[in-house]
Amino acid sequence: MLRAPRCLLRISVAPAAALAAALLSSFARCSLLEPRDPVASSLSPYFGTKTRYEDVNPGLLSGPEAPWRDPELLEGTCTPVQLVALIRHGTRYPTAKQIRKLKQLHGLLQARGSREGGAGSTGSRDLGAALADWPLWYADWMDGQLVEKGRQDMRQLALRLASLFPALFSLENYGRLRLITSSKHRCVDSGAAFLQGLWQHYYPGLPPPDVADMECGPPRVNDKLMRFFDHCEKFLTEVERNATALYHVEAFKTGPEMQNILKKVSATLEVPVNDLNADLIQVAFFTCSFDLAIKGIKSPWCDVFDIDDAKKKGEVLEYLNDLKQYWKRGYGYTINSRSSCTLFQDIFQHLDKAVEQKQRSQPVSSPVILQFGHAETLLPLLSLMGYFKDKEPLTAYNYKEQMHRKFRSGHIVPYASNLIFVLYYCENAKTPKEQFRVQMLLNEKVLPLAYSQETVSFYDDLKNHYKDILQSCQTSEECELAKANSTSDEL
Repeated sequence: MLRAPRCLLRISVAPAAALAAALLSSFARCSLLEPRDPVASSLSPYFGTKTRYEDVNPGLLSGPEAPWRDPELLEGTCTPVQLVALIRHGTRYPTAKQIRKLKQLHGLLQARGSREGGAGSTGSRDLGAALADWPLWYADWMDGQLVEKGRQDMRQLALRLASLFPALFSLENYGRLRLITSSKHRCVDSGAAFLQGLWQHYYPGLPPPDVADMECGPPRVNDKLMRFFDHCEKFLTEVERNATALYHVEAFKTGPEMQNILKKVSATLEVPVNDLNADLIQVAFFTCSFDLAIKGIKSPWCDVFDIDDAKKKGEVLEYLNDLKQYWKRGYGYTINSRSSCTLFQDIFQHLDKAVEQKQRSQPVSSPVILQFGHAETLLPLLSLMGYFKDKEPLTAYNYKEQMHRKFRSGHIVPYASNLIFVLYYCENAKTPKEQFRVQMLLNEKVLPLAYSQETVSFYDDLKNHYKDILQSCQTSEECELAKANSTSDEL
């Protein structure tokens, strides 16, 4: 019987067994709902962090397992010696909080239907009645768990990366993989699915064993790296638990753009406008996205927004979501990004070690490091590095001015989004400095350097540019609460 090669995972037996049991339980539940063939939606570009990965990389719709090689990737005498990847979990179910809001909206529609006998003002069956009868298949147990489509996202990503970097993902190197994950089940399950995708790469046609049966087991949990925000007291106090930190989000909900949508949706559903609010409108919008991403169907929830001015409604609702991401995970407050310093430094510690080992003519001990986290893991890190920063902050009052903004979360961190650092060794380099170069990829496309727009950097130059973060950003100091008489550093 074929057995998976051993992985270097540093995990104790008891946690491994517990995680494996959770995985198997999750597999059993999530297999109940298989995704259908995907369909297009005019709203797809506006789903923010609920965006499908294939909507960011449309070529995947026709060939999800075929690698696409960015022509900017280095080749020739420069060979990749290490890959460090930060990967957001795959497609997931709504959270329990989102499901509760959806049930509230569904209840409003059913109550309206019972009052009017299921007919609209014209006597014909209308959208509100159709939605009242639409099967509400979301259940509390789902609570953000990875769906089968999400496992597929990970398996296919594994196949593409293994084909794109065959030397790094060689069978010989498989035993030296390092996998790290957030403790959230959707991330643990994503890591497991990625491993199954690699098995498929190594042993085509042979069904992968359950993760519990693989000698390498599930990835090692490290929330201090993958959920650094939960361990930063300054962030928790000044942003997460601060009722005024998301002022611009709340202000936009009651602003003219959202109120206009509220009135239109009220008229479409024939529900009193006073019974609706921005949160319920947003959950209906996200339900359209979940039905599309999970089951591959365009449900009547999409018609709530498709009927009239779909593009305009989508843009407004996307901005509402982006405002939240901006002020809670992006440039809104300095601590959002500075709390990710530990993760950034950890990446460069891996790269440093690989450089040192190559200089000593030693094999790189960890050719591939895979870290599974969240949109909330990636956005602060990208902000720390200076990516997707607009000239003016996103606010509740400059929606029109920000129509062409850089900070669009759906384009940056869709489901299964990934930020990859590739370290190259160049044999024919003229100087020692030129021997080691780095490229970054965002969602499998080469990401130009934020400070120069070049597509490749000498490793020493990259470290020098981020010297302040690497040397001076200490999480214990950054996350320490300011004294009582100091003020927050809102942009």
